[in-house]
Amino acid sequence: MKKDKINNILIFKPGAIGDLLHLTPVIRELNRKFPDARITIIVGSTISVDIFCNNPLVHEVIIYSKNGEHRSLSALADLWLRLRSCHFDLVINYQRSNIKGWILMSAAFPCSVLVYHKTRRSTVHAIVDHLRPLTALEIDPYAVDQKLDFFPLPEDEEYADRFISEKHLAGKRLIAFNPGTSHASKCWPIERFAALGDRITTEHGCEIVVVGSSHEMPLATAIRDGMHHPMHDLCGCTLGELGALLKRTEFLVTGDTGPMHIASAVGTRVLALYGPISPERSGPVGEGHRIVMHDELDCCPCNRFDCKNRSFRLCMEMITVDEVTQIAAEMLHNRLD
Repeated sequence: MKKDKINNILIFKPGAIGDLLHLTPVIRELNRKFPDARITIIVGSTISVDIFCNNPLVHEVIIYSKNGEHRSLSALADLWLRLRSCHFDLVINYQRSNIKGWILMSAAFPCSVLVYHKTRRSTVHAIVDHLRPLTALEIDPYAVDQKLDFFPLPEDEEYADRFISEKHLAGKRLIAFNPGTSHASKCWPIERFAALGDRITTEHGCEIVVVGSSHEMPLATAIRDGMHHPMHDLCGCTLGELGALLKRTEFLVTGDTGPMHIASAVGTRVLALYGPISPERSGPVGEGHRIVMHDELDCCPCNRFDCKNRSFRLCMEMITVDEVTQIAAEMLHNRLD
């Protein structure tokens, strides 16, 4: 690969929030290796744009809506022509099973191509795994800083400040709850979030803010209905607004999901509740995080989403309110400077 000819880079990853954040160390390394190169990334939804829209190392974010706008061949052809006009020198394809994605990538040919192959025979963190294609560029995946990058916009910061002011939360210790996940097998019972909220509020005088997507508003409602103390519902905010709000909280209580990685990216600690998926693959990076997991179960972690246990998601059901409350108390006592 002629490294001195790399001036225009295309990354293809129409994935989930966490997967996209795991690409940010890749972007940093590409910028370090090719400081004058232009970096473009293709994502799969308008929501995902927020992850990179304020990243100073990303020059352009393009949306490829496989089941939406680009479902028709004519729309796909228009996007192909748009990419063709960019004259990319290097393509990194993180979605090699996507046939239409390869059709889009062909718009850059002839060029250098790197392809991501997920590690199957051993467990490595997703960040290291995403860095592995860069070994062709003489980059050591294990020598790279694994910190994630996320940059809320100024208007996102203003939104968070306004929320805190309007809810009279200034000077109060805020704990964020993220009760939703992408798979039911990774969810902690919603009534336990409510019980945890009451315990934290009563014992430590904290305020609870529930976050999530607009589709997860019913979960926030269930937590409100189950609590004796008031809580604050921030479901439905943008990813940038979420990141800005999380910067103002003590920590986030969450399952294995995208907002967990946003929290670690903005420097907020995470109290992560893990079950079927190994945190060695997807755990939060950075300092001060705590993980609760009952891996004494023979089946935990199974690294599957279709739970085969007789008692559905027993690994999550075994996480008690008492143990999470205890760890929350320790985190409130041991604040990071």
